[in-house]
Amino acid sequence: MRPFAYRRAGDIAAAVAAASQGKPGEPPTMAAAQYLAGGTTILDLMKLDVMRREVLIDVATVDPAGTRIERRGDGLHLGAFVTMAQAGDHPEIRQNYPVVAQSLDLAASPQIRNMATLGGNVLQRTRCTYFHDPSWGACNKREPGSGCAALDGLPASTRSSG
Repeated sequence: MRPFAYRRAGDIAAAVAAASQGKPGEPPTMAAAQYLAGGTTILDLMKLDVMRREVLIDVATVDPAGTRIERRGDGLHLGAFVTMAQAGDHPEIRQNYPVVAQSLDLAASPQIRNMATLGGNVLQRTRCTYFHDPSWGACNKREPGSGCAALDGLPASTRSSG
């Protein structure tokens, strides 16, 4: 994994400011920064060298309302910063939405469930094998305009004949 700076933002303004700070002597660029709450997906992608970020900004605590699970007149509302474990263990969800609780229990290991946020799960990157393997240069999700290796699959010369 390449080196990166880690910053924890106390509020939304601090998160935006942290993301827009550039390297000394260079103009700020948002492309060099990435927000994270649980970080389970971005850290894996950085380990694989699929994504490269110079700064990771932890926003898990910027909005306390984002960690709430609450019943409202029109249903149950789950904050984006609620972890999979918090949702799966919540009494309201266990009692009234057992399929959701069971799905969360089966979706990942306990370690991942303790870190992964519901918002992060909605926003996670594609699970495409070609995206996750940087040796495939053609990936529009990694390099816009490069094509898509998944359209044709492995070249005939590299396929196993059985």
